[in-house]
Amino acid sequence: MFGKGTMTAALVLWPVVLAAQWQAAPEVIEGESSDTIAGVVFEDLDGNGRLDPGEPGLPGVMVSNGLDVVVTDEDGRYELPVRPDMDLSVVQPSGWQVPVDERMVPRFYYAHKPGGSTEALRFGGLPDTGPAPARVNFPLQRAEHGDRFDCAIIGDSQTYSNDEVGYFRHGTVTDLLDEDLGAGDCMIYLGDVVGDDLELLDRLMHAGAAVGVPQWLVVGNHDLDLDATRPENATDTWRRIAAPGHYAFEIGEITFVALNNMVFPCGQEDARRRPGRDYCLAEDTQYNGRVSDEQVEWLGNLLEHVDTNRRVVILHHVPLVSFVDADSPRHQTDNAKRLYELLDGRPALSLAGHTHGLENLSPGVWYEGWEEQVGVGPLPFRHIIAGAASGSWWQGDFDIHGLPMAIQRLGVPKGVLMLSFDGVDYTERYRGTRLDPSIGQWVSLNTPAFRDWFARIAEWKNNPGADQHPVPPLSIHDLPDNGLVTRADLAEGVYVTANVWLGSRETEVHARIENQWSAALSPTQPDDGDERLEGPLHADPFSFMRVLSVARTAIESREGEARAQGYETFQGRSNRGVPQPQGRRVTGHNMHLWQARLPEDLADGVHVVEVTSTDRHGRQLTDRLVIEVHAQRPPRYWRHEAW
Repeated sequence: MFGKGTMTAALVLWPVVLAAQWQAAPEVIEGESSDTIAGVVFEDLDGNGRLDPGEPGLPGVMVSNGLDVVVTDEDGRYELPVRPDMDLSVVQPSGWQVPVDERMVPRFYYAHKPGGSTEALRFGGLPDTGPAPARVNFPLQRAEHGDRFDCAIIGDSQTYSNDEVGYFRHGTVTDLLDEDLGAGDCMIYLGDVVGDDLELLDRLMHAGAAVGVPQWLVVGNHDLDLDATRPENATDTWRRIAAPGHYAFEIGEITFVALNNMVFPCGQEDARRRPGRDYCLAEDTQYNGRVSDEQVEWLGNLLEHVDTNRRVVILHHVPLVSFVDADSPRHQTDNAKRLYELLDGRPALSLAGHTHGLENLSPGVWYEGWEEQVGVGPLPFRHIIAGAASGSWWQGDFDIHGLPMAIQRLGVPKGVLMLSFDGVDYTERYRGTRLDPSIGQWVSLNTPAFRDWFARIAEWKNNPGADQHPVPPLSIHDLPDNGLVTRADLAEGVYVTANVWLGSRETEVHARIENQWSAALSPTQPDDGDERLEGPLHADPFSFMRVLSVARTAIESREGEARAQGYETFQGRSNRGVPQPQGRRVTGHNMHLWQARLPEDLADGVHVVEVTSTDRHGRQLTDRLVIEVHAQRPPRYWRHEAW
């Protein structure tokens, strides 16, 4: 799997006690190939990973050298050209499984790079594999892969430290144990599995192995060899310890295709392909969102052997397009349109990470910026940006479980996307970390007091400079009771809001107050290519009341370590001092926020607002708000004058 080199572990790990799993690896037969390499895909009846007498070859299985794709003959034999730098891999066919290692990471490929990485790399890169071996045989075993199965889709676990690996274990892994995943199910990491420090990957994979299902890995920009000076070396360490940069596997009626859509470091070629990529010419190395020409050709070759009725699920880190980064060239994929052309006429689904936000983008949706940045308009099939297991990079105050709340962009908790497949169909749901799995939306009120409070903090936060005061102009304590409104508030505009985490174009949201009032809530954002709406009226009060004041930055001790004052995130960045809003900027836009204005003549007294959202599968979420209407706002604090 890893070529002929070895890796020195930075951390000694104890084995995870799991149910019996088949552990083996491709059989590499020493010797030298000429211009081609051959082998057999076989049924490993005794599970030892070696092709023994009497073990049958398996016909019709796809094998690839990273560019060409062939299908095994009636005896399970294949032959492919030897490429100077390649990952020779088998495509796990439906009804079969490839072996895993002790980390539950699938072992289905052989990395070949004569001479090894062409430059010294911090985490070792690939060693010299020497000439291609005489043969590589790929073992398979029969699996319980029916047409119905579940996959946990993990975006951006992005651990920058061992403390953060602990958060992942205590949060995401613990939740997934409750999902009762079993034989035939899977976990898929959509990149940024770790945060630049690739030595953390083994510990994180051992923690995830406790769930007991295969862990398929997609490379992200924080999983690269960031000291590489040439793109051909950027994924070398990843290839040695994790997976190829691009590959495919099948379960049921689904063909999963993992792509590496980051060119790092990018340069003249990317700057020339589309305008606005001048960052690729900067002295400090940058990545650009693009699927390499080699991978595009490989995908075309692969699809020639995939039945057009199967659903193709493309797995990649950088989104093809996104709402939250619609104006950004580097955070979307330059040649998304080419992928759409290759997938035309097939049932397809795009799964991405990267943005640290959750987006369920329906076919036909279109946001301003997509055409300008990557040349696409309305979507041809569904795209889901899966959110982040790390939320907003493990920032924020601690919750009741001792985990950073880390509420993400667009106001969604950290968590995991769960997909349930049935044939080519699927349903999606989102599970917030260590939250009741039935929760799927935040419901609140957008009041005049909230809008003023939000606007003042946003103005201060978004205009940094030498004269910016280090203390925010307002904190959460300055916002009065958000569930108590006055007649004057109603006249100015009070809106009931629902942030439906996995909401899409098809989602419907309704609210009612007893027998007095009912209304359909409207999306706060158009999705037909019009200008994105921004500001306090388009912000989610529920999430912003939690992220605009973060007291964890101010936690200090007299005798503790210097680096334990406040906390560290993102490459050891220090967060300490007075409580600060979470994140670098405050944005008031959201693609899955619905709202409706409450009636101005709502009577004084206590009211129950019931909000129900219905998703595209007919599933409903209902939440209730108990609000008060007063002629005037009563005093907030202890009345000293009465005593």
